[in-house]
Amino acid sequence: MSGWRFDPALDRARVAAYAPGEFVGQEGFMTAAEISALAVRAGVGPGVEVLDVCCGVGGPGRHLAGQWGCAYLGVDESALAVSLARERTNGVPCRFAVAQVPPLPAGSFDVVLLLEAMLAFEDKTALVHDVAATLRPGGRFAFTLEAGAPLTTAERAAMPAAGTVWPASLEEMTASLERAGLVVTWQEDRSAAHAAMARALGGAFSAHADDLAAQLGRARLDYLLATHRLWAQWLGEGRVRKLAVVAERAR
Repeated sequence: MSGWRFDPALDRARVAAYAPGEFVGQEGFMTAAEISALAVRAGVGPGVEVLDVCCGVGGPGRHLAGQWGCAYLGVDESALAVSLARERTNGVPCRFAVAQVPPLPAGSFDVVLLLEAMLAFEDKTALVHDVAATLRPGGRFAFTLEAGAPLTTAERAAMPAAGTVWPASLEEMTASLERAGLVVTWQEDRSAAHAAMARALGGAFSAHADDLAAQLGRARLDYLLATHRLWAQWLGEGRVRKLAVVAERAR
């Protein structure tokens, strides 16, 4: 993940877009309350061993470890993101490591989290297989899913960085989970809320355009505005649904 995505100017704009207290250093469209609610559904609590895949700078991890005292390990392919995550722990007991996923790090966990990153994996079957192998019996996989048909040629042309945009149908995802020994136990549609969040973030980036262009460059600002405009449209129109999901490994 490119270093510009962690610029403080972006965080200032994101803080303006979220309701008070709802920005905890996350990327994507989830609020702090949604992150907490998904963690509760997944059984995160004191001493529960949690692996957070594609953790970025670790905002959600710090939030969860600080709130529930779970044993947290975040992994990300970006060495810069992991370095920043370690710098920002502020005394919260979190561990972070650089890792290209898949495969997942060695070990076994009670919960695997994948927040706002399933979209980037073209081969979701391989990822799910690794998650299932990492979970202990009765362990939970909690993730968000951009559910929809593959992008058309025209949609790929319109979406910046389309090589990281791979929606999948809920039926396909459920089948992959079941083949790996995971059964969906809970799901919730967050499409309307995330369409609104995409619009709010796009508005905040526009309002902070001068600052962002100076810090990131005009091309990167245009990328942010274009992607958020498309996600607001696709989620608002139902082209893509945004789901929060928990699946459990058999005991």
